[in-house]
Amino acid sequence: MAAIMVRKNGSKPAQEATATAPAKEPARWDLSHAMRDMMGWDPFREMAPFALQTQSAFVPSFEIRETADGFVFKADVPGVKESDLEVTTTGKRLSISGKREAESRKQTDTYYTYERTYGDFTRSFTLPEGADMSSVHAELKEGVLTVAIHKTTAAQPKKIPVQTAVKKG
Repeated sequence: MAAIMVRKNGSKPAQEATATAPAKEPARWDLSHAMRDMMGWDPFREMAPFALQTQSAFVPSFEIRETADGFVFKADVPGVKESDLEVTTTGKRLSISGKREAESRKQTDTYYTYERTYGDFTRSFTLPEGADMSSVHAELKEGVLTVAIHKTTAAQPKKIPVQTAVKKG
C-alpha cells in the first residue's frame, strides 16, 4: 500500500510510517524555497509573459539630515515636473506629494521589460520642536527635490564659553 503525502499551503509534508516502511527522513532546508516563501521571490518570474508581471507604484527615495542650522530633505524624483510637485506644511508636519506621468505606449511596439514606475505619491514627516515652519524653501534641480527648513534661533546650538576658576590665596 503506497502512502500519498499531502502538502497544504506550501508546508512540508508530514512524516508517515507504515507497518512495512519506516518514517522518511525530513526534507532538507532549501534556500530558494525559503526566499520565495519569506519574500515573495520567484526565480522564474522573468520567464513569465510580460502581461503577468506586476507593476509597483512610484515611490521616490528620500534622504533626511539635520544640520546645525536646520533640516534638509532630498528626494529623487526623476521625470517629475515642477508643476506636478506640491510641498505643504501643517503645524509641525511636512508633506511632499507629486506624480510622474506614464509615457504613452504604442500598441505596435514590443516591450521585453518594463520596470519604470509611474503614478502619484505622498510622503509626510513630523518635524521636531525647533523647526521654523515659516522658513521652508523647496527647489527642484536635475531630478532631485531639496526642501530646507531652518531651525528657530532658540533651537540652534549655542557655544558656551568655559572659564577657568581662579584660586584666591
